[in-house]
Amino acid sequence: MANATTASPAMMADPASERIAPKRLFAFIIMVFGMFMSILDIQIVSASLSEIQAGLSASSSEVSWVQTAYLIAEVIAIPLSGFLSRAFGTRLLFAISAAGFTFASLLCGFATTIEEMILWRALQGFLGAGMIPTVFASAYTVFPRTKFHIVGPIIGLVATLAPTIGPTVGGYITDAMSWNWLFFINVVPGIGITVGVLALVDFDEPHFELLDRFDWWGLLFMASFLGTLEYVLEEGPQYQWMQDTSVAICAWICAISAIAFFWRVFTAAEPIVNLRTFSDRNFAVGCTLQFCIGIGLYGLTYIYPRYLAEVRGYSALMIGDTMFVSGITMFLVAPLVGRLMAKLDMRYMIAFGLVVFAIGSYQMTWITREYDFYELLVPQILRGIGMMFAMVPTNNVALGTLAPDKVKNASGLFNLMRNLGGALGLAVINTVLNDRTDLHITRLQERVTWGNATATETLSMFMQKFQGLGDSTLMAMKQLSQLVHRQAVVMSFGDAFFILTLFYLALSFLVVLLKRPPSPFGAGGDAH
Repeated sequence: MANATTASPAMMADPASERIAPKRLFAFIIMVFGMFMSILDIQIVSASLSEIQAGLSASSSEVSWVQTAYLIAEVIAIPLSGFLSRAFGTRLLFAISAAGFTFASLLCGFATTIEEMILWRALQGFLGAGMIPTVFASAYTVFPRTKFHIVGPIIGLVATLAPTIGPTVGGYITDAMSWNWLFFINVVPGIGITVGVLALVDFDEPHFELLDRFDWWGLLFMASFLGTLEYVLEEGPQYQWMQDTSVAICAWICAISAIAFFWRVFTAAEPIVNLRTFSDRNFAVGCTLQFCIGIGLYGLTYIYPRYLAEVRGYSALMIGDTMFVSGITMFLVAPLVGRLMAKLDMRYMIAFGLVVFAIGSYQMTWITREYDFYELLVPQILRGIGMMFAMVPTNNVALGTLAPDKVKNASGLFNLMRNLGGALGLAVINTVLNDRTDLHITRLQERVTWGNATATETLSMFMQKFQGLGDSTLMAMKQLSQLVHRQAVVMSFGDAFFILTLFYLALSFLVVLLKRPPSPFGAGGDAH
C-alpha cells in the first residue's frame, strides 16, 4: 500500500496552485464549447439527411457520405493531434482547428452539389478533430488533481451529450429554417471561440523544431489504416462486407497499412503517435473501456432514431423530442458524478454505470411496435445515468494518472478509441438488425399459413377492407406481408438490445483489471 506522497507528479496537486485562476477556467470553457461543436457535428446531420439529399439532388448512397466523410477525416486527425499539440502548442493548434472548422462549415452551408458537400465535410471533420483531444489533454495537465472531479464531468458531459442531442438539435434547426443552417449556425460561435482562444489560452509553449522531424510516412500509413478501417465498418453492413469489391479492396489496404503503421511507430525516431503509452495498465484498460463505451454511445444514438423512424413513422423533430430525455438526464447527473468521484472508488462507479446501462438495454429487449415516448422514458433515463457514471470516471482513471508529458499523445489515442468503438458498434448493430430481420421474416412466414387461424382472420379482414378498390386478395396479401416484415424488424431491435445487455454486463467485470487511482485529497487515498 502506498500513500499519495509516492504518486507520480500527475497525481499530486501543488498546494500553491489549488485555486483555479478565473482566466484559465474561462479559457478552458471556451475550448469546451469548441469541442462540443466538433462532436455535435458528427450526429447533427443524421436526422436531416433526407432534406440534404433533396436539396443537393443526391442519391441515398451518395448522401450517406455526408456523415461518412466527416467520420473518416476525424478518425485520421484525432491521433495526429498529440504531435501537433506539442509542436504548435495548445493555443495555436486549437485556434487553427476552430478557424478551419468554422470556414469549412461555411463552405458546407453554401454547397450546391453532393461532391462539394462531401469534400467540405471531410475538411470540416479533419480540421475540427484537433479540438477534441486538445480539451481532454488540457483538462488533465492544466488543472491540479484536486480539481479533476470538477473538470472531468464537464468534458465527460460534452463528450456524451453532444452526440446524444445531435439528432435533436439537427431536427429543430432543419424544421425551423433549412438544412443549410446546420452548418451556418457554427460560424458565429466558431469565430468567437477562435478569438477567445488566441486571447486567453497560455497553457504551454510551442516547439516548432518538432516539425522538422515530422514522420510523413507514419502519417501516410496511419491515414490509410484508419481511413480504410472506418470505411469498411461504415459501408460493410449494407454491402454484405467482403462480397462488395470496394469494401474488400479497402479491407486489404487496411490490413497492409496496419502492418506498415505499427512497424513505423515502433522504429521511427519521432513517431507520429507513441503507442508505448499503452504499457500503463490503467490507460490500456481505460482505452478498452472507452472503446466499448463508444459502442453504446453511438450505437444507441443510432438505434433509437432508426426504430422511431422505421416502426413508429416519426419525423426528425419528433425523434429529437423523444431522444432529448437521455440528454437531460446526463446534464442533471454530471454534477452528482463529479461529487461522488471525490469520495468513492472510481472503479465501482464505472462498474455501476455499465450495469445500469445494461439494465436500460435489457428493458428494451421486450420492445413492441407500440413502444412510444413513455415506454422509452425509463430505458433512456437509465442510459443517460449509466453513460455518465461509466465515461467520466474512465476518463479520469485513464488520463488523470499519467505523467503530464504523456497526456497530449495519450488523449489523441483515448479519443480515437471512442470513435472506433462507435464505428464498430454501428457496423455490428447494422449487421445484427439485417441478419436477425431476415431470420425472423423466415420464421414468421413459416407460421403465417392457411392453417393458422389468426393469419387467416387477419387476411380476411384486409380483403374486406380493400373490397372494391382493385384486386383485394393481392392487396391484402401485400398488407399482411408488410405486417410480417414490420414485426420481424421490431424483433430484430429486441435482439440487438439483448446483445448490448450481455455485452455491458460482461464489460463491468473488466474494472477488476484497473489499479485504484490515488485519492486527489492528500494521503487518505491508497494505490492498491
